[in-house]
Amino acid sequence: MKKIPFILCLLILLIGMTLPAAAQTPVLTVTADNSAKSGMPGAVVVYTLTLTNTGSSPLNLTAADPDSLNGWPASVNLTDASLDPAESTTAIVSVAIPASASDGNMDVTTVRFLDGSNEVGRIGLTTTARRPQPTAAGRPLLVLDSYGVSGDSEITPGQEFELRLTLVNRGQDFARNVLITFTGSDFLPVDTGGVRALNEVDPAEKVNVFQPLIANPALSGQSVATLTVNLTYTNLDGSESFTEALTITINLKKPSSGGPARPTATPTLISRPQLVVTAYQTDVDPLQPGAIFELKLDIRNLGTANARSVTMVLGGGAGVNDQGTPVPGTSELSTFAPLGASNLIFLGDVPVGETISATQKLIVNVTANPGAYPFKLSFIYDDEKGMRQVNDQVITLLIYQLPQVEVGFYRDPGIFYTNQMSMLPLQVTNLGRKTAVLGNMRVTSPNADITNNVTLVGSLEPGGYFTLDANIMPFQPGPLDIEISINYTDDFNQPRTITQTLTVEVMEMPTPEFPTDGFPPEPPPPAEETFWQKVLRFLRGLIGLDSAEPTPVPSFPMPGEPMPGEGIPPGEPIPVPVEPLPRPKG
Repeated sequence: MKKIPFILCLLILLIGMTLPAAAQTPVLTVTADNSAKSGMPGAVVVYTLTLTNTGSSPLNLTAADPDSLNGWPASVNLTDASLDPAESTTAIVSVAIPASASDGNMDVTTVRFLDGSNEVGRIGLTTTARRPQPTAAGRPLLVLDSYGVSGDSEITPGQEFELRLTLVNRGQDFARNVLITFTGSDFLPVDTGGVRALNEVDPAEKVNVFQPLIANPALSGQSVATLTVNLTYTNLDGSESFTEALTITINLKKPSSGGPARPTATPTLISRPQLVVTAYQTDVDPLQPGAIFELKLDIRNLGTANARSVTMVLGGGAGVNDQGTPVPGTSELSTFAPLGASNLIFLGDVPVGETISATQKLIVNVTANPGAYPFKLSFIYDDEKGMRQVNDQVITLLIYQLPQVEVGFYRDPGIFYTNQMSMLPLQVTNLGRKTAVLGNMRVTSPNADITNNVTLVGSLEPGGYFTLDANIMPFQPGPLDIEISINYTDDFNQPRTITQTLTVEVMEMPTPEFPTDGFPPEPPPPAEETFWQKVLRFLRGLIGLDSAEPTPVPSFPMPGEPMPGEGIPPGEPIPVPVEPLPRPKG
């Protein structure tokens, strides 16, 4: 009987050892401000991540290169790499949408955080390309403005959640009898049978639609899943019906693998440097093909050890040969090339927590197209133990191709007088190498009244020109500044304005001078014809010459000359110049 308690204890111990152990709590919790965002093609979408150390030991974090489903460029910037238990920090993830992306194209970027070589946390970010949607004339047009899920940004297979859709009417008519259906095998509708209905959506109105769903348990092990949303609606009078099909992507959470319970090993804090580009800027803004600019980088050591003999490699692709010497490898310098020095820059030692600045002159390739370009950087340095380390990072540079136009006169405008309406013969010439699409051209001046001063320029081929004849009435004499502004949209769909100034000279309007009595002088009467003059005219007529009486030609003095009769005493005859007649032949 004394052996019974011992046997019972042994059975309980054996049963406890065979029970499955609970999964360990994740060491790092990663959350995003919004795990699904959208942007225009060519734009850069920025995510803010919050990293929290939920373990019991300090973490020295590094970010691996992001994994992109479709190869969209992405970069990660950690604010603080060292985290004590229960501490939090932030990380910035930048995803560049290619300029060639079509409307609705999606990409899933997976960001992984490591402690040494062990992965301690990850998150999936969904980026969607959205081009500006034109309004549909005379009809309603329902499009998806945004969507999200309740709770965590990632859904566990088998979990019930609520999906939020924000619809907007981009058309010019009312959308009525809106029917929304959810189809697909990845997500199963709950309560409503997968059907939602709206009575009416006004033009430009946004409405929210909520639908409870359950993620199919068969999705276990996958990172993303899709859901199809079908829209059916009519116009205001019900004479036409319309159908739209939307496809959305939802991130899934991979289950953590468990194992038998083991004692938690206390991690050993690894002393190593970690160089991070905390800020960068260019002295030329914006960058255009052929532009020469200086790139300034702020580099900080966020690690726990000093970085010795730091060398930065522009274009990335750096490595270390067998002798421990840094080599450039296959650097990507087809878009941005260094000037004045090679792409290897020696920075020296960077102590822990210190920030240094590095500058390099670069040139943009003249064949580069507008868009967002990732520029890779490699840092090669030694730790305190003399081990050679390589750290790669990516920054993003934007290239624009702005129109190059010149505003001038297509002919000499002449002289301008005060309070006198004149014409401005303006001409806009495209000096660039590509077609420029320009908006409204406006001509203004603070000291003149200008009419016919607004017009639409439109498309200008290389070397082409556009003319505008504006009417101007200056108010005061002297130099007059005329400002010409032209609106247009740049390569990233942002409004811009070209402003140029022309200067013309304005003169005072001259005042006409009249005699004191207010009337112009009358011409003197013709002199009486003599007898011999009459005989001479008779003879001229016999031989076929002109024999008409001479007609006096009125003579008006030029400004400053005396009037006829001025300076002659009263009563004296006024001399009239008479040209002598030619002698008759024979």
